[in-house]
Amino acid sequence: MILPKVAGKMRGLLVKPAKAVGKAPGVIVVHENRGLNPYVEDVARRLATAGFVAFAPDALFPLGGYPGSDDEGRTIQAKRDPAQMTEDFIAAAEWLAKHGACNGKMGVVGFCYGGGMANTLAVRLPELILAAVSFYGRQPADADVPKIKGALLIHYAENDAKVNEGWPAYEAALKEAKVRYNAHLYPGTNHGFHNDTTPRYDEAAAKLAWERTITFFKETLEAK
Repeated sequence: MILPKVAGKMRGLLVKPAKAVGKAPGVIVVHENRGLNPYVEDVARRLATAGFVAFAPDALFPLGGYPGSDDEGRTIQAKRDPAQMTEDFIAAAEWLAKHGACNGKMGVVGFCYGGGMANTLAVRLPELILAAVSFYGRQPADADVPKIKGALLIHYAENDAKVNEGWPAYEAALKEAKVRYNAHLYPGTNHGFHNDTTPRYDEAAAKLAWERTITFFKETLEAK
């Protein structure tokens, strides 16, 4: 799939439910800080299996795309302009919402860098993003929290001090703005615990977090 935007062109993996009857809700899948690797592609397929139209953009495409190595991907992603990447993911969400297989109800899920981007899309596209799931992602600025209109599901690893230090202020801002949210802290886990291709993978926590994610999307995006 090719998307026109500030990067010139973007590419990603689009996965549709095999047994879809009519149009289905859409979910943008935002990768970590290393591009659209096989792990994130698999996440998109899992969403399609659950009945959603999933689109996982590759922010590295303007620089050649995911290189086949997470370490190389991390180096390449660091060369991209963060503001431009944000606009690329905004364009991806707007594109998917208008896709013929999508009914216009939109969610987003992201991991690490992508978790922060999930929060950003909830802020930047409040009328479009009905549900945002952040896995150990950076929090938005407190002043931006009142812009959020969708519901949030937030997953944190216990041993992730750098990310977690922003949670108290974020939670206070969410409560002040009356944003709908649920947050979970997974004991004994490290940043990246959902990624089953790394030593940080925690099977029990990853499965529980994913079950909660699918339930959340079904409750928010499939509601009449």
